[in-house]
Amino acid sequence: MPAPAHLDPRLLRAFVTVAEELHFTRAATRLYVAQQALSRDVRRLERELGSELFVRTTRQVTLTADGGRLLPYARRVLQAQDDLLAAAGQAGPLLVDLNSPGLATPRRVLHRARELAPDHELMARYESGLTWAASEVLAGRLDASFGRFAGLAPALRAGLEQQPVRYEPMAVLLPEGHRLAALDAVPLEALAGETVYAGDGNPRTPEWTDLARLLFAGRDIALAPPAPLAVGDEEFQRIMARTRNPILAVVDFPALPSTVLRPLVDPVPLSPVSLVWRKGMVHPALDRLRRAVAELAAEEGWLRRPRDGWIPDSDSVVMASA
Repeated sequence: MPAPAHLDPRLLRAFVTVAEELHFTRAATRLYVAQQALSRDVRRLERELGSELFVRTTRQVTLTADGGRLLPYARRVLQAQDDLLAAAGQAGPLLVDLNSPGLATPRRVLHRARELAPDHELMARYESGLTWAASEVLAGRLDASFGRFAGLAPALRAGLEQQPVRYEPMAVLLPEGHRLAALDAVPLEALAGETVYAGDGNPRTPEWTDLARLLFAGRDIALAPPAPLAVGDEEFQRIMARTRNPILAVVDFPALPSTVLRPLVDPVPLSPVSLVWRKGMVHPALDRLRRAVAELAAEEGWLRRPRDGWIPDSDSVVMASA
């Protein structure tokens, strides 16, 4: 593959995005450009390199051998350019996934980070689950997210860094009129015999379902079977109203009509929340985001575990090693 004297980073970014998506339409959407313009940039890069980088058919796009060899080098060049812009104070917006609009912990961290970084843009996104968001972070479509790091697959964890944010007390969302709704707090043993929904079958949130399985084990609490994936509070409420199953949540879960939220006790189950970002990432707003985590955790005691707090052993190791 002959090397030209100069390569436009825009062409390399077009190549890398198509290589990651293996689909020109999705890649164009990700880059906010027309598909025709993206195709022109890729073909221009191929002409300058004197080599075909993709095999294109009506059904699929695949990398050629030359494309596969180029990809890691192109990624390094683009990362170096991003690092240079960050060092020069010209970094783009930091895209921060908050999971869901009503969750208080990540929202408070983002608000504090904006106060600490008034000259930088931090933009909220809502991807509803760390497993899904982590893949978006690794692909460069997000910069940071929040959630249970120990619940991610090892292949995802390998490309990420994390900073503990909070041991968030867990709760149960009950339909009005449920036998446990009159309690101020629900002992875990009181859930024996119940079927509790914890997102089983949702491909975005397997880390949450795994936490529920570990919590329910040996306590005669059943995990509710998969329900249709609901997007938005109204749809979620409609689907859950059919079964009237309790829903595993956290104490800051947003209120829903015709339900009551009760903390779980004896023991107090904790959801370990971390800030997660791509390994090696350099961005001035990320530094402020991490500082916001440290400040709020210290002020609010977010990383102090109650004496009767419960988390899986795997999470204890991960949170302590950060």
